[in-house]
Amino acid sequence: MGDHFQRIVDVEVTEEEAGPLAERIVDWLVSAGVITRETSGEGVYSQSADEGYVPGPRWDRAVAGSAGAGWPPGPVAVMTGRDYYVGGQGEDEADCAICPRCDAKTVVIDYPEEFEADEEVWRPFREAIAAWKGTGAGAVTCSACGALVPVTEWRFGSGFDLGALAFDFWDWPPLGAAFLAEFAERLGHRTGEQTGKF
Repeated sequence: MGDHFQRIVDVEVTEEEAGPLAERIVDWLVSAGVITRETSGEGVYSQSADEGYVPGPRWDRAVAGSAGAGWPPGPVAVMTGRDYYVGGQGEDEADCAICPRCDAKTVVIDYPEEFEADEEVWRPFREAIAAWKGTGAGAVTCSACGALVPVTEWRFGSGFDLGALAFDFWDWPPLGAAFLAEFAERLGHRTGEQTGKF
């Protein structure tokens, strides 16, 4: 069956703000009883975290309705630092990218004809993401309008986000809409939500 995750990515926080903001979110989740300060690496397969916070006595506050009955969740991993995050299973590219200046859509994976990225189309994005991860700045020229746009401003297809702060809920029942809304409100930024399987 494998292990599943639900991920919340803050797509606007800076790298400098990410650590303190992560601490505030953890404080809130602990005070609400959703997690504890105890950590465990069991069932955590996050890309830059080897362990996560163990669920608290009121973890069911975070899930939709009575979805948590008989379903003990795993840890919640917190990841800081510039990175890209991909939902699904085994994917590494976005299926598309939309220019924030002109709304032109660049198709990277042409479903249903193709199931792999067009490397020529994806290369400028891959290079800009690598530059952003390393230096904090990377940009891609839009093929439609010619604007040089920071890679963090492009809108990628569902399940692909850039950010400096992310939270993986491992093997949790579906998170509730009210919890997700409060989570985003406490972050104070636009978020991306993903699901996937390891």
